[in-house]
Amino acid sequence: MAKISSDMLVGQIVNEHPELIDTLLEVGMHCLGCPSSQMESLEDACMVHGLNPNAVLGILNEKLSEVSE
Repeated sequence: MAKISSDMLVGQIVNEHPELIDTLLEVGMHCLGCPSSQMESLEDACMVHGLNPNAVLGILNEKLSEVSE
């Protein structure tokens, strides 16, 4: 199973795992349509939004494992 990493671009995550869009929105990542998100790593986007990158990463990978079962 593929895992999300903090250095992945937000745009890459959205394109490769559209099933995670709702989860990203729920954790406060409301920038998914923003041009910056296409070139920004998950870690950088979390920092901009005042989110803990490790917490967001854990939530995304947990959700990914749930939908992959």
